[in-house]
Amino acid sequence: MKYTKQDVLRLVQEEDVEFIRLQFTDIFGTMKNVAITSSQLEKALDNNCMFDGSSIEGFVRIEESDMYLYPDLDTLNVFPWRPQQGKVARLICDVYRPNREPFEGDPRYILKKVVKQAAELGYQFDVGPECEFFLYHTDDNGQPTTITHERAGYFDLGPMDLGENARRDMVLTLEDMGFEIEASHHEMAPAQHEIDFRYDEALTTADNIMTFKLAVKTIAKRHGLHASFMPKPKTGINGSGMHINMSLSKDGKNIFADDCDPNGLSQEAYYFIGGLMRHVKGMCAITNPLVNSYKRLVPGFEAPVYIAWSGTNRSPLIRIPAERGEGTRIELRCPDPSANPYLVLAVCLAAGLDGIQKQIMPPAAVDRNIFNMTEEEILEEGIDVLPNNLLEAVYEMEKDELVKEVLGTHTSRRYIKAKKKEWAEYSRQVSGWELDQYLYRI
Repeated sequence: MKYTKQDVLRLVQEEDVEFIRLQFTDIFGTMKNVAITSSQLEKALDNNCMFDGSSIEGFVRIEESDMYLYPDLDTLNVFPWRPQQGKVARLICDVYRPNREPFEGDPRYILKKVVKQAAELGYQFDVGPECEFFLYHTDDNGQPTTITHERAGYFDLGPMDLGENARRDMVLTLEDMGFEIEASHHEMAPAQHEIDFRYDEALTTADNIMTFKLAVKTIAKRHGLHASFMPKPKTGINGSGMHINMSLSKDGKNIFADDCDPNGLSQEAYYFIGGLMRHVKGMCAITNPLVNSYKRLVPGFEAPVYIAWSGTNRSPLIRIPAERGEGTRIELRCPDPSANPYLVLAVCLAAGLDGIQKQIMPPAAVDRNIFNMTEEEILEEGIDVLPNNLLEAVYEMEKDELVKEVLGTHTSRRYIKAKKKEWAEYSRQVSGWELDQYLYRI
């Protein structure tokens, strides 16, 4: 919906909205906000709401701390879970410098830049995410645990699926907020769930992912549960992914579709796949940004670690779902829900466009189950693998000029520095596994 400033002011008054949260996202995918009362809304809509950017991790130094929030009027939404008298609404904001130039470290701006480049080539980038999460109990202090009493598996239902009622409330809440929910179900691991919402253009989808995570966590808390988007919270079970389904359209037509091709794919689709495969190792620190992300990316739990593509099986990194024609899309299976969606979609689109512009053909499809192939067979097929850990992923990112260009100098330097620090802090920790293995015998 397209809103004007007067529309927003009128709707806030008509809906009895008392508080408005001005939201934005830092470079690591954490949502931030400042709350204002309705009396200050007009000031905010005039882009005069200032905050301290030096207090946001990865933004600016203390010498250049003043930043401004520019609300995107079309993102106005009233929170259904807040009181119906003196309601609470939100506006997602872009971040600007005091000179009224867009802040180059704003993830939303980074995605907007790549979307604009695609538009200049005549393309619209549409994305549908598949977001997985866990529902765990909280302790007596309300803090999250990894405890669950359920043992349900894929597509199980109540009474085995003990999260069914919470998931139902999440779906109803999201629909109240304007989401079109396509499906919701229990996933493979105990306490693991998935809610899929309809695809949209890239910026709207990234906004929706951030809103989705907030809504899911809020409703889970109302049920006495904690919703975790941590990729691998427990050893020995499947982790949570955030598969990204992508398509490009031109003049309203899906350009990935070609009925004359044996796979139903156009030349542009092959090139897009080629671009993703060329850059995916450099993208990995963005799509899988945590130390914990790489505990999900190990063989044996349907983890897409092999850099290959297929239209018939789910073991490779890239899958072509069965639907063809206008529904033709490319599914990248490595991203996880801890990632910053703005940066993920930015690097995915840039890599795909690079493939189209440079006509990068991917290798032949691998239609065998790679999980059942021997190491020798994998080598014979020339199948590469994703980085083994966060540090390897950061090194790959440092080598990929396209990924660094997409993020820009400001963000890429801060991101790389922060992730190296994260790895160093992790490496210095003495784990329970080490104590179990060594303390008693050394």
